Amino acid sequence: MNELWQLGALELAQKIRSGETSSREVLEAHLARVDAVNPHLNAIVRRLDDQARAAADAADRAVADGSPLGALHGVPCTVKENIDLAGTPTTQGIPALADAVASIDAPTVERMRAAGAIPFARTNLPDLGLRVHTDSALHGLTRNPWNPNVTAGGSSGGEASAIASGMSPIGLGNDIGGSLRNPAHCCGIASIKPTAGVVPMATVVPPEDQLLSSQQMLAEGPLARRVVDVRAGLLAIAGWSARDPRSVPAHLTDLGNGEHITVAVMADPPGGNTHPEIAAAVRRAGDLLSDQGHHVVEATPPLYEEIIEMWAMLLIGDLTIMRPLLDMVLSDDARSVLNIMIDEYPAPTLQSSLELHGARYNAMRSWSAFFAQHPVLLSPTWALPAFEHGADLRGDETATMLRETVRPVLPGNLLGIPAAIVPCGMAAGLPVGVQVMGDKYTDLRCLSIAEQIQNGEGVHTPIDPVTA
Repeated sequence: MNELWQLGALELAQKIRSGETSSREVLEAHLARVDAVNPHLNAIVRRLDDQARAAADAADRAVADGSPLGALHGVPCTVKENIDLAGTPTTQGIPALADAVASIDAPTVERMRAAGAIPFARTNLPDLGLRVHTDSALHGLTRNPWNPNVTAGGSSGGEASAIASGMSPIGLGNDIGGSLRNPAHCCGIASIKPTAGVVPMATVVPPEDQLLSSQQMLAEGPLARRVVDVRAGLLAIAGWSARDPRSVPAHLTDLGNGEHITVAVMADPPGGNTHPEIAAAVRRAGDLLSDQGHHVVEATPPLYEEIIEMWAMLLIGDLTIMRPLLDMVLSDDARSVLNIMIDEYPAPTLQSSLELHGARYNAMRSWSAFFAQHPVLLSPTWALPAFEHGADLRGDETATMLRETVRPVLPGNLLGIPAAIVPCGMAAGLPVGVQVMGDKYTDLRCLSIAEQIQNGEGVHTPIDPVTA
């Protein structure tokens, strides 16, 4: 029989609901796993043992009393430390916010609790989430369970490392440049960046208002080992909230029962090189879907390289405005990455900003037309395997390496479309995440396709961390 920490979130919920195990037993199994592997990985940076135990005991009483139970009843979950969790600091990974305690939960945390989940730990991120490598000034370096010498990804790297190593069955992160998807690729787990507005976001830690790039490109979402658990997490947290004026009460399109669709495969995206084993993994995912009866073709959506440049210009515009403040609170390494990003692009002007938003609309319209003919697009998540620690600090090489590596995740943010990640295959001895993208509000269809891939490929985590 598998250890409790090896099971998925829905499996655990079912065992708790049936009385086969208890929420307290499940929590204790995960706390013991944290004791065993977190000293090496440094993925979890704050534990909430006492309040989680009290919540688990309450969950067990609810089962005994026959009370209504949520989909994730009694299941422990983790929360990235830039999402408000009442009574704990929303540190953003920097010393300046080490004591910035949130008075109330973020909407996503509130909704996970409403579904029965029990937050029991906080996870690491880079300073203000501004790197795709998780090494924070406040908490230090998070390691990848597959290889301690390479990145766990970022900025939700603590979440991915914790989930891949069995410390947590499900967690919450966010994504403005692949930050839910980058670590899923690096650590071999599943995730989704939802359609913009589907999942509400809000904080009580200043600044409470988002700048333009965040309004248009930032999203919160779930991470887990199994796609079915990612779906359960998304359904738990989606929907309108009065705290987020961007949020919408969306009806999400799913794949019909027995429905077969046209799937576009883009194994080698424009704009740089793709590792051959990663390209092969994407094609293998396409083959698995073809075996399921889908019509699989090779196709590339329009304006791909232009979209990557637009993403950078939109984000850099806000970073340029914030640069004086960022220079005061970031570590030297994080500031170095910031400077590399900003210095690569000219300072935005009113004319360039207006032109950018006109071009973004054109790209959104062009991709909607593409999705009308190809409802799903398969691509790499990263075009290259997880890089060595510090490889994003190598001066002039950094910008080229980062752009080449992360380019497949950036259209999802600029266009506000859903992008699910499912592990499929290996490259250079590390897991490969295949990205499943679709038009706005097709989040559930993307997850259904990702689940079909996972059913053919299998689940390869949790793993015992490699320590040398």
